[in-house]
Amino acid sequence: MDSEFSDGEGFGIEVIIDAKDGKAPCCPHGPTLLFEKLCGGGETQGRRFYACSACRDRKDCSFFQWEDEKVSQARLLAREKENQSKQPPYSHQEYCSRFREFVSLPLDQRRFCQDCQLLLLPNEWSEHATHRALGDDITVARLRRPSLLLCPLENKKSNAQYLFADRSCHFLLDLLASLGFSKVLCVGTPRSSSVHLTSRLHELMKIRNQETGKEVLRSLLLDIDFRYAQFYSQKEFCHYNMFNHHFFNPEGAEAVFKAFLSEEGPEKVVMVTDPPFGGLVKPLAHSFSRISNTWKTLQGPESSSKEMPIVWIFPYFFESRILECFPSFSMLDYQVDYDNHPLYKHGKTGRRQSPVRLFTNLCPRNVVLPESEGYRFCSVCERYVSSGNRHCPVCDACTSKDGREWRHCAPCNKCVKPSWLHCSACGRCALPDHPCGRGQTGCFTCSSLGHKRRACPHSGKLRENRGQAAGRRPGANLSKQIASRVAVRKGKPSRTSKAHKVT
Repeated sequence: MDSEFSDGEGFGIEVIIDAKDGKAPCCPHGPTLLFEKLCGGGETQGRRFYACSACRDRKDCSFFQWEDEKVSQARLLAREKENQSKQPPYSHQEYCSRFREFVSLPLDQRRFCQDCQLLLLPNEWSEHATHRALGDDITVARLRRPSLLLCPLENKKSNAQYLFADRSCHFLLDLLASLGFSKVLCVGTPRSSSVHLTSRLHELMKIRNQETGKEVLRSLLLDIDFRYAQFYSQKEFCHYNMFNHHFFNPEGAEAVFKAFLSEEGPEKVVMVTDPPFGGLVKPLAHSFSRISNTWKTLQGPESSSKEMPIVWIFPYFFESRILECFPSFSMLDYQVDYDNHPLYKHGKTGRRQSPVRLFTNLCPRNVVLPESEGYRFCSVCERYVSSGNRHCPVCDACTSKDGREWRHCAPCNKCVKPSWLHCSACGRCALPDHPCGRGQTGCFTCSSLGHKRRACPHSGKLRENRGQAAGRRPGANLSKQIASRVAVRKGKPSRTSKAHKVT
């Protein structure tokens, strides 16, 4: 799992959500995102630039373009050619045809190329003769669990995948079914070191339906990992980038997407998403809002005031950023665990409690957490909480975020982690060995300690200064500066790292 969680604020990099859709240039991962590099003191440094929405390293996608850069026709043609060359080798329809032919083969003639991550037909064996091939026991049952067959995209030679526990997956499926949902929109994006929860939810729903003989829950998987097209039909999977709300086959995929969101009779749709933990919250929230708006439009005028039910799986320390984008959301105490992670594992073998939580606009009192796993109902807060989350009479809330029992600090007038102590010099609670006097960074824009950059009253002035600073055009080598600062923070030399944390 990624150890760094950032939205780019530490580097003074801000993502700009541009309302003018279609303006951004495209890389192989669809429309790029617009960024701006800021510096402290209310001034701007450098210009706005476009960069890939889906890759965090320049070596994975080297796209970089200034917002005001004039691009020649020759370069545009070359870029378009490169974008096309990096698309999947087969169309979704061709993948489906290949899968039908593959499952009709005898078991001893089924091969899966681990280097190319491709189901092989007999006439293709010679082309992959020097590759690592998996040919043992590729049964239909195994093909129903592609998340266990596929390797991480960014490191195909690594086997260190951290898989979300089936326990957590089955809990979510039982919960959604009990709440009356019949369709689950699974929105996911893979990371280098783990298979995400939504792909496992998707496959477990299919397996349940096949085992019970009835379709209790139906799902549609939206994912940037095109390899899933090998295993799922066009009505079960859409090649999609959640960071820019981009469908790679808009004609067919968007029609499937809209048909799935349409509710008829007792059908109810819920969206479940687990973005990469290094992803930028702002573009993710923008994409999820667009999905919700599409759902509203399809339901008709009577649903104009409603919100699409959403379950967002993310670490608890992103709570303030998520609630800033979705004020109606609340964070539940349920800890999403992993089967084979050395730290975040359920039970006594795990050395640390998982930081992954559920953020949702579902009514918290209706989300029943399992008593067998230590959760209980707080009648005052009217929601289920972990056993260590005790109700604070001063705050009038169950305040713990990490599963431990927090304590109330009178000078701070809030509950804090049990390992923190109040520091009179800093005027706040912190770890006993904290760097005294240097714990509060305040606003990155104006250096005030009274607020953060998101609430800075000078943000409008900063935008105006940008136009004046553009005449000086400083930071001509901004892309190198950004890469250098990211490399320094990671503690290794690199000229290719991206400043924004997306996957």
